[in-house]
Amino acid sequence: MIKHFLLFEFKSFIRSASVGKSVALKLFLVFIALYLSLSLLGLGVFLYKILETTFPEQNPFHVVQQFIGIWFVVELMLRFFVQTLPVIDIKSFLTQNIKKKTIIHYVLIKSVFSFYNLIGLFIAVPFAVIAYSKQSVSGGEATAWILSIIALVLIINYTNFLIKKSFTAHLRKFGFLMSLVVIAIGLEYFNIFSSSYYIGELMLLVVQNPALVLVFFGFAGLLYFLNYQFLKANLYLDSLIKAKESNVETTDLNWTRKFGSIAPFIQLDLKLIWRNKRPRATLMMSVIFLAYGLIFYTNPAYNEMPAFFVFIGIFVTGIFVINFGQFIPSWDSNYFSLIHAQNIPLKKYLESKVALLTFSAIVLGLASIPYVYFGWNVLWINLACALYNIGVNVLVILYSGSFNKKKIDLEKSPFMNYQGAGAAQWLVGFPLLLVPILIWYVIYKITNQETATIGLGAIGILFLFLRNYFIKKIVLGYQKRKYATLQGFKQQEN
Repeated sequence: MIKHFLLFEFKSFIRSASVGKSVALKLFLVFIALYLSLSLLGLGVFLYKILETTFPEQNPFHVVQQFIGIWFVVELMLRFFVQTLPVIDIKSFLTQNIKKKTIIHYVLIKSVFSFYNLIGLFIAVPFAVIAYSKQSVSGGEATAWILSIIALVLIINYTNFLIKKSFTAHLRKFGFLMSLVVIAIGLEYFNIFSSSYYIGELMLLVVQNPALVLVFFGFAGLLYFLNYQFLKANLYLDSLIKAKESNVETTDLNWTRKFGSIAPFIQLDLKLIWRNKRPRATLMMSVIFLAYGLIFYTNPAYNEMPAFFVFIGIFVTGIFVINFGQFIPSWDSNYFSLIHAQNIPLKKYLESKVALLTFSAIVLGLASIPYVYFGWNVLWINLACALYNIGVNVLVILYSGSFNKKKIDLEKSPFMNYQGAGAAQWLVGFPLLLVPILIWYVIYKITNQETATIGLGAIGILFLFLRNYFIKKIVLGYQKRKYATLQGFKQQEN
């Protein structure tokens, strides 16, 4: 049966409307994966020497245990926001003579074969080998430590699976979980309770008593069982069918009439955000990430890296542009064919998206003004980044949308739903975030910080004046690829 599942996914991939784009993208990702693998292996080889130099009076093998807890949290958060869980189209299988447990075991085991599960091992294995060659640990202790890292990787994998599939479906549960994480980080930061210290001591205890590795694997097995039970309880056709709501909320959106001919489209977008949990969660996350700067502005070490403040400014003022804009026009995939079938100018449709994204960047830019507490340079950089987001990044994200072919079902997985998201959506973030940093840094090295900030904002204003010209070019791209887009929206994402 596993062979049939693999064959099904292969046929689903080659028959997809975006197969050409997917192959090219996967080849690029293979290159990135190879580069990261070599980089991580290099870090693992030299990590012992780095710790030996940084902490000359301590055993590097003991020092690294203090960072295991930090690595655990960071990797778990990275996976939560980046990793896409393995899924299959179960509707067709549930009506066949296939045991549900076979489907569930396939999905859970498939999640183990992910590049993310190798990240920690690329560093841990060479580090343990070097530590053994330096006689810091015995062969048995190094083996026990590597096995414990493998068990922790499995724990991270199935914890992430459980959080995405269970907790994120309920905003209150997820908020409670995030509150616990924030409290733990706060206790660690203010030296009230160091959880990383106790985790390090636990890892050393495992090294001294290798039999305790079985406890780690047992906990990973428990998480596997919990995921199995959750999926089993929800693996029914009835759970895939959502009853229609009988109550309809009405909202007065007459104020949008000032936008003229694009007002009806803006009203639809606002209703879409308000009435559907996934886009509403995107809006909520944009508000939450306004506090992102507090992580870095309060750390004096970043004062020596002013270019990093540009990244923060672009991120804080443009988070909604990035998170919401990357799924244009997939948000409207359910009725995108109707838009083309009616006498609706595509240019007006896209202009409404531009207006919505521009409004979000203005609001977030104004909301970031209190950061002036950390210096006037922070305020000017944030405002310049807001102008750059409005002038340049809105157009970039709109153009990238002409290549979107994946449908989004707004009724599925309301919070942190990654349906319709692929590596392409994440890759779009690189030019959005890195190009303004590069522009600012080049001007900064030639002149000074003030001129670089003015230059970044001036580029945004320049593109704002050229917006109508670029929108016309973007419309041509949407028209050129509209049939491929419509065909892609007809397909159910697996």
